[in-house]
Amino acid sequence: MRAVVRREYGDTSVLHVEDVPEPALEPGHVIIDVAATGVNMAEWHLMAGRPSVARLALGIRRPKRPVLGQDVAGIVIAVGEGVTRFAVGDAVFGSAKGSWAERAAANADLLQPLPPATSFEQAAAVPMSGYTALQALRAAGDIEGRSVAITGAGGGVGSYAVQLAAARGAHVTAVCSAAKAAFVRDLGAHEVIDYATTDPTDPGRTPRRFDAVLDFAGGLPLTRWRRVITPGGRLVLGGAENGGPVLGPLSRSLQAPFTRGLKATTLVATTNGDDIAALADALGGGTLRSTRSATYAFAEAARAVDALCAATHPGKIVLVP
Repeated sequence: MRAVVRREYGDTSVLHVEDVPEPALEPGHVIIDVAATGVNMAEWHLMAGRPSVARLALGIRRPKRPVLGQDVAGIVIAVGEGVTRFAVGDAVFGSAKGSWAERAAANADLLQPLPPATSFEQAAAVPMSGYTALQALRAAGDIEGRSVAITGAGGGVGSYAVQLAAARGAHVTAVCSAAKAAFVRDLGAHEVIDYATTDPTDPGRTPRRFDAVLDFAGGLPLTRWRRVITPGGRLVLGGAENGGPVLGPLSRSLQAPFTRGLKATTLVATTNGDDIAALADALGGGTLRSTRSATYAFAEAARAVDALCAATHPGKIVLVP
């Protein structure tokens, strides 16, 4: 079968489509004929081997697992021992390691039925970004009736966080580029700050102080956020791209306890079957919509990752075989 692989760490030039062995069917798992798969910054980190400390788990000199991908949507074509929730022919979506392939093995506990009126491409754009947003909001505490700022609001995680925060009754201030302002307003943002013209940590320029900040962009010093967060408010750190090449987000985590007057939490999102189920319910119930805005073929995976890093598209990018 064909898959997008990287045999070494580097930029997008290391991505290639190759023939690889079929996934093995294990107890508690299913095999999925992949219709679409999401593109996340996690794949960039795995491709680049950054932060460097992650190579202790990924492989010091070269990747242990060459096939990338974690979000999946498709049709079940084989069912492993002990699986009773799904049968061959079921349309599903969720999480599966190595999903940038024509077929992928997935733990059945990390899958949900494809919601009604949802395409495979739309569903594949949801899992990792969606459960990361859910877990960030959980870390922020009770936000009903409170003011929440979300940086990186026009991206994958941010676009779901805007919707979920607004649905929880928060007053949402989205921080993004001017090009994505209309996009985030349509998702439920009440106010938009263009980071290119307005510093969201400047109390003289922001529309209000915030009870919670979900920082998915990660480009500003922690001490500056202290100026616009209310007493007792919380900063949730979810952006890993600006944490440095060696420690990544750990560098900001180490700073947080020493930043006086600031309650900061570093988010380490984990794949969670309950959260994927909650996302499926929200999609099916109409309280959450997929933010998939661009689709690339496997052969264009390098272009897709470059577009992700350049924030070319609002919301999410998906790949199709």
